[in-house]
Amino acid sequence: METLRLILLILHILGFAALIGGLLAQVGPGDKKVTGVMRDGVGTAFLAGLLLVGVLEGTDGVTVNHAKIAVKLVIGLVLLVLVMANMRKAKIPNGLWAGLLVLAVADVCVAVLWSPVHS
Repeated sequence: METLRLILLILHILGFAALIGGLLAQVGPGDKKVTGVMRDGVGTAFLAGLLLVGVLEGTDGVTVNHAKIAVKLVIGLVLLVLVMANMRKAKIPNGLWAGLLVLAVADVCVAVLWSPVHS
């Protein structure tokens, strides 16, 4: 179970890295668009996160912070919907691009800062 948890955690982190990397690659002037890397990243992060919670729920002695998971789920779902809804558009508004970046970084911040290690 521990190996599966670690694999899912790595996939979750790599998914967010792909999403944020795809967004940061477009910093500066020029048209912004949703790329395949961003789509695959947000999909991987979302699915791996769901599976990770399932594995943690099934592990003895592990308590899952359901409030934290709910916040991450909502942010992740909004990201997933926005990315998928704008996938085929030739360009997206700068405000949407910035919103996607803020949401992705916020989800990472929730994961890192809302932790028993930091309380």
